[in-house]
Amino acid sequence: MNRRITLFLCVLCAMFHLSAQTVGEDVARPIVRSTMYGVGSINLYDTYLSPVEYSGTQVRVLRESIRMTRWMEGHVSRQTLFQGYLAAAENVAGTSSELAGMVNWNYALHYNWYLADKRLCLSAGPMMQAHGGFTYNTRNGNNPAQARLYANLAASGMAQYHLPWKCCPLTFRYQVDLPFLGVMFSPQYGQSYYEIFSLGHSDGTVVFTSFHRQPTLRHWFTADLQFRRFTLRLGYMADMQQARVNALRSHDYSHTFMIGLVHNLASF
Repeated sequence: MNRRITLFLCVLCAMFHLSAQTVGEDVARPIVRSTMYGVGSINLYDTYLSPVEYSGTQVRVLRESIRMTRWMEGHVSRQTLFQGYLAAAENVAGTSSELAGMVNWNYALHYNWYLADKRLCLSAGPMMQAHGGFTYNTRNGNNPAQARLYANLAASGMAQYHLPWKCCPLTFRYQVDLPFLGVMFSPQYGQSYYEIFSLGHSDGTVVFTSFHRQPTLRHWFTADLQFRRFTLRLGYMADMQQARVNALRSHDYSHTFMIGLVHNLASF
């Protein structure tokens, strides 16, 4: 277990080292930033709080920045992504409700291949993810809330296609992120937070995760419509978070439709 966590930390340090090599060199490189707001459905399930699933609505904000670097002859881009949501859900019978919130930070390095006279761009590379949030059950007395803390290393891939129409140029993008290695905080089945933090019974609450314990997938699609004075971005995101650790099962399935603006700080 300690070796796996050490390997996880070493990979994180290597990605930070690669990023540091580009700082100071990409001053005049293209930067694309966007801010999007969205609303959609969410399904929450956590056996630490309840044996049934809760369904409801969530609102989400997403902030993204993509910067081209000079590393590997200018074929590597650096993506930072920050998003957060708040959600309210009820069980099927309508007798209980849950509130949830999450913030998520992502950092990725993508190698880019340009095809079809640079109208098509295929990208792939590693991504770091950090998650922090909570789920609160309004009906529970002893264990009313569950903290959600985990960090992952993921494989990230992207495809972009540009249609240079004269009236309204379009850019379509599809991105998929698949975690394969990480660490997660989770209490044991039936263990209270009082036992963990007041009595010091914290053994086994930080666990190693991979595909078999955290089968998770996030994919999203965006369409950029470029007008004369601004660029409008429309998007859809499906975020499927799952975990099976310490005899507990949980999932967080969300479908979000989003809209926002894009700012190009340098031309390609």
